[in-house]
Amino acid sequence: MELKDFFKPVSIDACKPSMHLHPHVLANSIECYLDDSDFPDITGAQIALMGVMEDRMADTNLGCAMAPDSIRNYLYHLYEGHGKIRIVDLGNIQAGNQITDTYFAVAKAVEILIRNKTLPIIIGGSQDLTYPNYQAYCQLGQIANLVCVDSVFDLGVENGQQVDHRSFLSAILTHQPNYLFNYTNIGYQSYFVDQDAIEFMERLMFDVHRLGVIRKNMEEVEPAIRNADILSFDISCIRQSDAPANHNASPNGFYG
Repeated sequence: MELKDFFKPVSIDACKPSMHLHPHVLANSIECYLDDSDFPDITGAQIALMGVMEDRMADTNLGCAMAPDSIRNYLYHLYEGHGKIRIVDLGNIQAGNQITDTYFAVAKAVEILIRNKTLPIIIGGSQDLTYPNYQAYCQLGQIANLVCVDSVFDLGVENGQQVDHRSFLSAILTHQPNYLFNYTNIGYQSYFVDQDAIEFMERLMFDVHRLGVIRKNMEEVEPAIRNADILSFDISCIRQSDAPANHNASPNGFYG
């Protein structure tokens, strides 16, 4: 299958180029897959945005499947950063008949982009999409460093159930063959995490950073982020007053 076979075009006006907008607004610089345009050529693209409209494995945050287009409505009105970077927006991966169908599409799309030396930015959707992102590295036979900005570890409970947004890390740790080189958590909150889980992370020589410590010295995690192959960001790590729409938010978390 070709890359374009996994995606549906974006159909919101915010993504359309306009002469009425400033020329350096992202809407006028991102090459977006729209209803009336061709699928972007990823050759030479440094960054590729891809929405994934999937929330079946996030039973406490249903509705996050609609996030990709909601985010685009705001993202496309921002301005370009310093330097010229070619960004393409591939559109949205629709939820498959089974969750494994969605995972297959995400993993294959990420694999193709990495082979092309294009950085994929996945706009979810639920955080269990980190698992097929990791699977892409397994398909490539490439060792990966994973960084999760999250208030919990997402180890889940060993109950034989499918991977979900609270257990995807266990699926990654037990995946065979395993291509995970290192895992780093940034921002866990001790009252959400079992002490046994913290000791488990220490035994595996993984790096876990408590929220209170990192807020005092954010520079401490810069090397981990710089060396990350996969960065997974759970919006629930933002305090509720700054991200009120998230069902899993808490009074504590990162802020401005």
